[in-house]
Amino acid sequence: MSGFPPPYGAASNLARVASDGSHQQQEVELYESSKERDAYDNLADLYSVVLATEHLERAYARDAITREEYTAECNKLISQFRLAEKAALGKSMTTETFMELYQMECPRARERLLRMGVPEQLKSSDNSGHHAIPRRTFMELYQMECPRARERLLRMGVPEQLKSSDNSGHHVAITIAETVQIFITTMDAVKLEQRAVDELQPLVSDLMDALTRLPETPNDFEPNRKVSKWLQKLNAMRAVEEIDENEARQLYHDLDSAYAEFTRYLKRKT
Repeated sequence: MSGFPPPYGAASNLARVASDGSHQQQEVELYESSKERDAYDNLADLYSVVLATEHLERAYARDAITREEYTAECNKLISQFRLAEKAALGKSMTTETFMELYQMECPRARERLLRMGVPEQLKSSDNSGHHAIPRRTFMELYQMECPRARERLLRMGVPEQLKSSDNSGHHVAITIAETVQIFITTMDAVKLEQRAVDELQPLVSDLMDALTRLPETPNDFEPNRKVSKWLQKLNAMRAVEEIDENEARQLYHDLDSAYAEFTRYLKRKT
């Protein structure tokens, strides 16, 4: 297949004007081989994953689905996106270019798939956000007298914590154990000279997800900041690309220092 299909692909029928002025319809084949057909199918898969992510993000923002449903579906779409991106685009173009070419107005999917790489969390280590109007200015502009919402959304960023005698401690212990395991697995992967983005990104993504599920960590928790920085860097790269040796060395150093800070935090909490 020469290049990519034109935006909103050619119609299956092509009108031709005959010598007598009448219009005739001629069937047009979109592909000439099974290889070209597979290429179209791969592009369609990528398009559908991006679009599905956009709809999922909108549904969650409107409280149309539960958090559990959102997280499960978002994790699945992120995984599918990595596979679809590699199969459809290879080294030929970036996903950003693909979305522009096919006029995909999907800002939420762009943020989730290309920048964050993990589902929306109850709290985030990155409070910078991407807002055309600062949140406080927005509330003042529309005269929103909502002091409790301001406190919860802009300052705290997490639900009010309740003291409970249930088995929440057990779940926290499981999350901590998972986080330790993913830390070690990710550092081992770097030490074993895994350099490809599609090898490292899922590990860093899992680590970010585990860290943000830990309760009561501060918003400026240093391990979250370091891991988030690398996740955003890997998300911005192509799946078939590799980090170089200097980047690998820095990644291992950041993971090691993040793990050390994580263990110090656990000791202070006990």
